[in-house]
Amino acid sequence: MIRHRPYGSGHAYATTDDQRVPVRPAAGESVELRVRASARVRGIVAEWDDGTETRELTLTPWEPSAQATKAVESEAVESEAVESEAVDSKAVDSKALESGAVESEAVEPAGDLSAGHLSAAQDRATGGGPSWRAATPPLEAGRRYRYRFHAAGADGRGRRSRWFEVCAGEWRSDGGTLRVDGPDPVVPGTAEWFVSPEGAHRVRFALALAPQEHVVGFGERFDRVDQRGHALDAVVFEQYKDQGATGRTYLPMPFAMVVGGRGWGFHVRTARRTWFDVGASTPDRLLVEAEVGPEASLELAVYEGPPARVLDAFLAEVGRPEELPGWVFRLWASGNEWNTQARVLAEMDRHRAEDVPVGVVVIEAWSDESTFTAFRDAEYAVHADGSPHRLADFTFPPDGAWPDPKGMVDDLHSRDVKVLLWQIPLQKMRPHPRGQARADAEVMVREGYEIKEADGRPYRNRGWWFPLALMPDLTDPKARAWWLAKRRYLVEDVGIDGFKTDGGEHAWGGDLRYADGARGDEGNNRYPVHYAAAYGELLRDCGKAPVTFSRAGFTGSQAHGCFWAGDENSTWAAFRHSINAGITASACGVLYWGWDLAGFSGDVPGAELYLRSTAMACFSPIMQYHSEFNHYRAPLRDRTPWNLASRTGDERVLPVFRAFAHLRERLVPYLTEQARTGLPLMRGLFFAHPGDPRIWDRPAQYLLGDALLVNPVTEPGATTWDTYLPEGRWADVWSGQVHEGGAVVTRDTPVDVIPVYCREDHWPRMREIFTP
Repeated sequence: MIRHRPYGSGHAYATTDDQRVPVRPAAGESVELRVRASARVRGIVAEWDDGTETRELTLTPWEPSAQATKAVESEAVESEAVESEAVDSKAVDSKALESGAVESEAVEPAGDLSAGHLSAAQDRATGGGPSWRAATPPLEAGRRYRYRFHAAGADGRGRRSRWFEVCAGEWRSDGGTLRVDGPDPVVPGTAEWFVSPEGAHRVRFALALAPQEHVVGFGERFDRVDQRGHALDAVVFEQYKDQGATGRTYLPMPFAMVVGGRGWGFHVRTARRTWFDVGASTPDRLLVEAEVGPEASLELAVYEGPPARVLDAFLAEVGRPEELPGWVFRLWASGNEWNTQARVLAEMDRHRAEDVPVGVVVIEAWSDESTFTAFRDAEYAVHADGSPHRLADFTFPPDGAWPDPKGMVDDLHSRDVKVLLWQIPLQKMRPHPRGQARADAEVMVREGYEIKEADGRPYRNRGWWFPLALMPDLTDPKARAWWLAKRRYLVEDVGIDGFKTDGGEHAWGGDLRYADGARGDEGNNRYPVHYAAAYGELLRDCGKAPVTFSRAGFTGSQAHGCFWAGDENSTWAAFRHSINAGITASACGVLYWGWDLAGFSGDVPGAELYLRSTAMACFSPIMQYHSEFNHYRAPLRDRTPWNLASRTGDERVLPVFRAFAHLRERLVPYLTEQARTGLPLMRGLFFAHPGDPRIWDRPAQYLLGDALLVNPVTEPGATTWDTYLPEGRWADVWSGQVHEGGAVVTRDTPVDVIPVYCREDHWPRMREIFTP
């Protein structure tokens, strides 16, 4: 067997061993043709037709990716394999469901992916092998080329693939339409279109930057607040940890505000991938490049004014945050190994016993890890037609993991603790589904409720988490209604208060097809927006506030629930990157934002990092802790303050955490009030002081509402910390001392103190929060 996919898996940042590189070549470039082959293949030749003559290119074997652990011959054949091994794309039977005969470049990693991410699984996503490669002659503009492969096996018999086409493009001043809505900042003569015989594929242009201007936004960004001097892109991507080092993000947006000069901002009105060179190549130019569709057009919205006005104009266009109840501002607690009713209640008991107030518990490992709708150990009759269950349909064994889910939720509610359950927008297919999961998968395919490949086959997740899973098409009203109905009983009967809408980054490939008519190149980035919106719709329809907790998003996500910064290590670097993420996400209008304080992955953080992170989280919109699955090994890696105290042996941990948790309770009315102002809760100083150049010396400082200025301590061993106070008068919330603005002040910073200053005119009403 041989396999060639011209566009690869759709991985945003890596090529695969079976695609062509580059996918869209420029005139004068040659193309590397890559093929995966089974061990039986002894030789491969590419037949290269340039329209005037045909020549043969001999492919040579290439060392397969080191992480590849599964031979190609064991993979299911997909539509772009050799013609004699093609699969009927419309076949929907049990054999197809069990064989995974839709997409198979993802490799099943060792271990249980449903229990958590594995870094090695990321690496396998581009693996495969054995791989064969050959380079074509340079391509000329305006010509169409085609190629196909001949493979010879050990038995001497050959097989032949279908024909594939490729053509070279070139940058031209014509080829499409660039429209500007607002004052036109495009540098004259810089707009160009990348055009091939297949049409226009991209556009690029330049915006002028003044020397004193800073550029903030582009969604949630971990690497820095001001992107001036750097390059980045906007594509939804699941970067498991190290987002700050890679520059990748779950929540991008092609929107930014330009601060420090005349004041303006822009939004590239597209859901397709965009790239930005913010003065990195040319210091006084912001270079924009964007994919375009068959319409060969792009629109740029331009807003004038200071940051608050720019953001207001942007949100008026894409959607404003919906106000959520005040309980979202209390402490959130979770751990991936809190996987039984007894464990959840024990942790809540411990909060009460240790006098650590908690407002929300997020239960991740509650489901059967197959349907993601039934509690683990629940007994029930399979609904072969995929219809929803009600709570009365389930029997919960008294000695099972969840003997009484409703009783548990009622108990937690009696303690004034809200409950969120974890979700994933996938229908798991590995191992081969059985019972209700199998019935649901059959319904999805039979009714066409899933995202589809270009040829109509079901799309199967190409990523590393739940590989080969089906993905519901939430742009299809019928599919969305069916998917949500299966979860309705959790809200109406069990009584939960929201969902942790995890994932959402699993749609890879520009040629996927959505029910609303979108292709993957524009639909994939929108998927997490539809995902959170759908679950919010379910909650609202059940009479609950639309509290979702997502990590992925795109333009429009502002209107849908809460967000956290995704998966990160317990390191000081990750702490600093998370602050950047909060400030930049907020600059794009994300109101309810938080992070896994002190990181969720790896061994527990040291006491100092944990407490510095706790202090910062106390002064962020969402305060929550969480820990990764650790296969139930001892010692525990829970991020509870008592476990940290035990693990570190530091007697300060529990009392300091307790004090910040109580302070957080006192802050809830202030946060609830400030969430109604129309401005982000967590906002960089540039919102209130856009003309002050000194604020950029300390970009990690931020405002929390109108009254408070927060400056987290982000370096180990620091005993004092400098804070720049902009104009005005500011009261140190811990001492009450008032400082004149326009200067740097230094204060002592033991681990129970984070530098926080209150505007003097707000101090009379805020004082009691800090001196109860």
